[in-house]
Amino acid sequence: MNKVKCFLLCLLVFTVVSCNEKSEIIFHKSHEPSRQSIPFSDAVETEDFLFLTGQIGKDHSTGKLVEGGIAAETIQTIENIEAVLKHHSLSLDNVVKCTVILSDINDFKAFNTEYIKYFTKKPARTTFAAAGLAANAKIEIEVIAAK
Repeated sequence: MNKVKCFLLCLLVFTVVSCNEKSEIIFHKSHEPSRQSIPFSDAVETEDFLFLTGQIGKDHSTGKLVEGGIAAETIQTIENIEAVLKHHSLSLDNVVKCTVILSDINDFKAFNTEYIKYFTKKPARTTFAAAGLAANAKIEIEVIAAK
């Protein structure tokens, strides 16, 4: 067999083996004892990424939304995200994508004032408003972090 045919055969075999290998997907329960029975994963891990469930401004030690409006809820939401990332040995610097849901688009400026203090790497972001967030929250943020 000539070198070109051998190379092409090796390339084909490598491609088939690589395509047939499945990445492991890990569905993580929450590290918070009070959130162990939630009906979804706190984070889902693949080979390259960690997908976090949406977080709201709930203080998990009290089980209640923090008081103080959109600014306080934004801070608590991001601190909740930080806690999950830290549990998986990551930080906000690993975040590559944020999806932000506001209950009132008029809160955008106040939210953004707090957001930019934490996400200094400027991950890609989508922000929109939707009525009726969980627990009557003013904000929910979900993130994807690169490992």
